[in-house]
Amino acid sequence: MQPKSPSVLECPVGRAVETVGEWWSILILRDAFQGATKFDEFSQSLGIAPNILSRRLAHLTASGMFVRRRYQERPPRDEYVLTEKARDFFPVIATLLTWGNKHLAPKGEAILLANRSDVRPFDPVVVDAADMQPITLANAVVIAGPRASRGMRARLASLKAMNPAVAPVGD
Repeated sequence: MQPKSPSVLECPVGRAVETVGEWWSILILRDAFQGATKFDEFSQSLGIAPNILSRRLAHLTASGMFVRRRYQERPPRDEYVLTEKARDFFPVIATLLTWGNKHLAPKGEAILLANRSDVRPFDPVVVDAADMQPITLANAVVIAGPRASRGMRARLASLKAMNPAVAPVGD
């Protein structure tokens, strides 16, 4: 059951999780970024049950992450093409890969993200576009956006670690 709390539904993180938070969805997107477009390609790569794959692809399509494009008429077959919305999710996958390599690969990295032109491994970090400085828990706070409801403004004001009036919690 999906959360229906206004503070979750109004939150961009809550909406993102609603769209791609289920683990199969993230793995489907990972495979799409690696070139998979066809049902059979996703199925073979993931070892996922066909009914689950169908549901996840339908959800990702309805959410605007994929568009279906017919590639064969007899029998009718569609492929799943990444949208701009989905391509904008790629940095999230890159960040998950980096985090997983740092914290969940005790024997070393099995997969690295590399520069396409010279195959130099990347070291992804999330930075502020204005000053190119890394965004960390120590230097970030959340503030109400222009469309925040009264309830969201009250919730943000009650936060501790992410409140601008509270000292940072370490790096």
